[in-house]
Amino acid sequence: MIQPNVPALALAPMEGVTDAPMREFQGSTGAFSYAVTEFIRISEYALPSRVFRRDVPELLHGAQTRTGLPVQVQLLGGDPEKLAISALAAVSAGARSIDINFGCPAPTVNRHDGGASLLKHPLRIRAIVRAVRSALPAEIPVSAKLRLGWDDIADIRENAVMAEEGGAAWLTIHARTRMQAYRPPVFWPEIGWVRENVAVPVVANGDIWTREDFLRCRDETGCDHFMIGRGALANPALPYEISRELGLWSGEIPSVDWHQLFSDFAAINASHQTRTSPRGLFRLKQWMKFAHQYGNFPYFHELKQLEAQSDFLDKLAQLTRSTSPVPTLGAPTLLSAKTS
Repeated sequence: MIQPNVPALALAPMEGVTDAPMREFQGSTGAFSYAVTEFIRISEYALPSRVFRRDVPELLHGAQTRTGLPVQVQLLGGDPEKLAISALAAVSAGARSIDINFGCPAPTVNRHDGGASLLKHPLRIRAIVRAVRSALPAEIPVSAKLRLGWDDIADIRENAVMAEEGGAAWLTIHARTRMQAYRPPVFWPEIGWVRENVAVPVVANGDIWTREDFLRCRDETGCDHFMIGRGALANPALPYEISRELGLWSGEIPSVDWHQLFSDFAAINASHQTRTSPRGLFRLKQWMKFAHQYGNFPYFHELKQLEAQSDFLDKLAQLTRSTSPVPTLGAPTLLSAKTS
């Protein structure tokens, strides 16, 4: 999925947010190069192939969404053998690439020997990556997702080298420590140090909210590869802006039509519904909250109390008709932009 000197833009894994419906929706835009699944936790037991087929429906379709976006499976855990067995099961289920999560800052995850807790143990990072790499066919790439450190940004200099020595084909680095969680600031120059001192590609991640953020991140890291998550939900035009800067998108930046976006996402979400899937209105409000908190979504207070999806979409349609569109370059709406 990642190749040296070939730019790429990845959709970040966000627990409970970038699930299969959201990955399919984002794949419809054509702006992303690939997506990474929410982490699949490996704790007491290694997981069989059926779990991966259940949790990552894209594995039944060539490890890509129905809209054509390649999907990488991410694993989380601290036991090299269990992770290796589970990775092999994921590949047997159809995975074509494996990512290992050494970055999740959630306290529950960290208390159970997963995610960012491994940042305190560089040799274990190398052992885990090596075990997974050794278990898989050579053509299946293994990557690692890291933060800069537990509480010291300089820790990435050793941890990145350990992941590379273990056999990681590329590294994705979130430019904060675990103790920061998602609080500012980010330290993009540390990612630049890693890029200059390892032989594998490095994907820069963290606090890319605008085109200007992206340009500054690129300047400070020197990277060709980037990952965004919250920024793509807060500003749906952002993936296009970055993709065009990377030479991956040649069209105009499409306009942001919130009613069309939410309607299309609701339809995709409904097509994935099972008894355990999040309700459609919940997913719309979840996205709306991201766009309100981190972007300029203007209708949050008018919509937040509505209790039916149809009422939500109808009210949004009324609001968008009565207000000026979000300023853009005047191109087509987001979902139609793929064919432009």
